[in-house]
Amino acid sequence: MAETTYIAFLRAINVGGRTVKMEQLRALFAELGLGNVRSYIQSGNVFFTADPTDRAALTRRIEKHLEAALGYPVPVMLRTVEEVEEIVEADPFADVEVTPEVRLCLVFLSEPLPDDYQFPVHSPKGDWDILGATPGAAFVVMHLQNGRLGSNPATAFPKSYGGQGTSRFFHTTVKILAAAKKG
Repeated sequence: MAETTYIAFLRAINVGGRTVKMEQLRALFAELGLGNVRSYIQSGNVFFTADPTDRAALTRRIEKHLEAALGYPVPVMLRTVEEVEEIVEADPFADVEVTPEVRLCLVFLSEPLPDDYQFPVHSPKGDWDILGATPGAAFVVMHLQNGRLGSNPATAFPKSYGGQGTSRFFHTTVKILAAAKKG
């Protein structure tokens, strides 16, 4: 059976005073017996190979190991290279005019949003719009106000949403995908 290349999008890495060197993060993944472990930039993007398996169990195993080693929970959104490639190729932001005040973001989700969630969703402050979503990612346009990003679009998810998310700029996701494919 061929191994699958996964991309782990980690939340809570190198934000809020929680600093983790990528060398340490790669070592933690390698301790789990995962192959060809690599990382991309300092924001918690790890590539590795593993036998195709129960993704939920693999995610829990990684989260448990990271929490034990780092002392705090690290939510993991695990995707295959092919899944990220599908999102990038679909170009969910094709109709968005990019200006210096606009940032395009993907929020990788641990659970799909509820079926009755209606798009688009607009921030009351006008600082973001959620254009749509797949089961694994929400497509968010961020509008800079006074040169700064505003509130977190995940606050628009309904209170009944029990999942988590971590965001990456769309252009960064394209680079992450390219790095993961170099394998």
